[in-house]
Amino acid sequence: MGAGALDTLRRAEVVDLTHTLRPDFPLFPVYNPVEVAERFSVGDDGFFVRRWSFDEHCGTHVDAPAHFAAEGATVDRLDPADLVLAVAVIDVRGKVAGDDDALIEPDDVLGWERRHGRLPDRCAVFALTGWGTRAGDAAAYLNADEGGTLHSPGFSVETADFLREDRPEVRAIGLDTASLDIGASADFAAHVSWLPSGRYGIENLANLERLPESGAVVCVGAPTFQGGSGGPARVLALLT
Repeated sequence: MGAGALDTLRRAEVVDLTHTLRPDFPLFPVYNPVEVAERFSVGDDGFFVRRWSFDEHCGTHVDAPAHFAAEGATVDRLDPADLVLAVAVIDVRGKVAGDDDALIEPDDVLGWERRHGRLPDRCAVFALTGWGTRAGDAAAYLNADEGGTLHSPGFSVETADFLREDRPEVRAIGLDTASLDIGASADFAAHVSWLPSGRYGIENLANLERLPESGAVVCVGAPTFQGGSGGPARVLALLT
């Protein structure tokens, strides 16, 4: 790495897009609770270790292609080059403010392109819905109605189709809710469209409001669980 590149990295602001994984973090209802217990302590044993138990899709996490494709790449087989990407942040907070079931539509992506030009090569598209402000309250974050149906914004299948078919430069999509699809989805159409294409998703992102719409770079610390469908990830953005 040249001196210029090192200087650029030293000057970069690092924004953590990761929620702290904890037992009470909002969890999609089909998954088992996150459990943690002390195994060893410095006082008793001279070293500190805790035992964690969780399903792969908890906290800020990656959805690997295998999550919705029988022959899809598992999380340990993601191309490392796809874990360092330019970021396009699409701000849909305005529409979400009036509709808990708001969809990120192709027109939202095209609006971003009218302002900034075509999506950059090898990029992630992140939707800023504003939902992350609810993450401290599981009931508000999951937003279930009396019948148990969740209500939260997400990508439309049309957007997943558009990005998959017409924007091959997009390697990942993500947002600040618990699912790529709207909470009320029964068929997970955005997942079904996007993940089998060999690209991945990120759910439960934090601090997207701290990123510019264009110009940031994201580093996705996806886990290398052998054969895993995904897993908790540390996601960092660099602002230069």
